[in-house]
Amino acid sequence: MARTKEFDPDAALQSALELFWRRGYEATSMADLVAHLGIGRASIYATFGNKHELYLKALDRYAETRDPTLVEELSGSGSALAGVRSVVRRFAAEAASEPHRASGCFVTNTASELGPHDPAAARRVERSWEQIETLLHSALVRARNAGELPADRDPRALARLLLVLLQGFRVVGKVPAGPERIRDAAEEALKLLD
Repeated sequence: MARTKEFDPDAALQSALELFWRRGYEATSMADLVAHLGIGRASIYATFGNKHELYLKALDRYAETRDPTLVEELSGSGSALAGVRSVVRRFAAEAASEPHRASGCFVTNTASELGPHDPAAARRVERSWEQIETLLHSALVRARNAGELPADRDPRALARLLLVLLQGFRVVGKVPAGPERIRDAAEEALKLLD
């Protein structure tokens, strides 16, 4: 007869996500995970696999649950260009705010820490960025078709520029001296949409 788990795997995964997000992959040991999750090492391995597998599952969870308003902002029935502007300004405001400074974005943090040498993590980062780029591209195509964006603007190139800008906000926002830099960059980038 199989034993029932004495912990909630979903809650444990969320707790691991929060710890990895706050500390990073390398700075989080299995002992840290055992202490933070309040479950034994054997239970972690049996449920999630090794530390790397748990990290990837936490990253997948983050990607599934993060920023539900992004789709609404970029796919809504109103002005597509207004939606793009709203997203850029929201990302800038979030990156410049105190609560976001310490943790940043889990995907961006993963890109910096693991992306150069961990293909599985890099694939997840790329998948996340592709989703954002696709949403931006679709909104910019709609904006151009509606006459909100000049006809000579390339929606794909603009979507890529905005993706890089949004990720840059998240990196620069981790330093206390960044808020003015972020706000200025956001407003200058938005002029490209005029």
